[in-house]
Amino acid sequence: MENASDTQRRSGLAVAGLIVGIVALLTSLMPIINNISFFIALVGAVLAVAGLVGCLRGKRAGKGLAIAAVAVNVVAVVAVLASQSMYGAAIDDAMNGPQAVDVSSDAKQGDDAGKPEDTAKVLSVGSSVELENGMVVAVDSVTPGLSNYDGSVITCVRVTYTNKGGETLSFNPYDWKGESASGVRSDIAYYSEASEELNSGDLAAGGTVSGNLYFKGDLTAALYFSNMLADEPAATWQLA
Repeated sequence: MENASDTQRRSGLAVAGLIVGIVALLTSLMPIINNISFFIALVGAVLAVAGLVGCLRGKRAGKGLAIAAVAVNVVAVVAVLASQSMYGAAIDDAMNGPQAVDVSSDAKQGDDAGKPEDTAKVLSVGSSVELENGMVVAVDSVTPGLSNYDGSVITCVRVTYTNKGGETLSFNPYDWKGESASGVRSDIAYYSEASEELNSGDLAAGGTVSGNLYFKGDLTAALYFSNMLADEPAATWQLA
């Protein structure tokens, strides 16, 4: 007498769920594509569970196959979520750029200056901050009240970069913004009498470069962004 499992047809839903799960798992670690993989795995899981239910009710053979299909789809979902978290963190790090890890001894101000979260907010003119990549950035001096060709007020901020890292690092005047007393942030501006302006370039390990940045109006702070796409500054110097 033949066993029921020999005469019953194998669950098509379980087979389909396994195939879909394998596809989802193979693409789960691919950036962007894994957004689709997540939904593929969900579909595969539904098919696999439906197939497993049919097998448990004795309507179809292939219980082991259905269980394997469920497992593969669950693993695919977990892999997608883990990879997206990893890629998201990497993108955030790339957009925010290297963060401040140390400041010069005279940089800290106030009772809470020792707190790590305040590192980028307690710098004074003449102090420096070291970034994760080894670049040391300093605001050396500030010259307010300059008069531009049209009579508008210009503030000059002199900065210095020192590369203490082991690789060549880039610098850019557009990584800086000036902030007014009202909280308005502005990019560098044209100044008719400008001299020793900071330009963009690359700084070899051990190298130092200084230059002037010019901003419209009176400033209360100079903000340094280690990446032009960063939302928040890596360091802030109080000017007034």
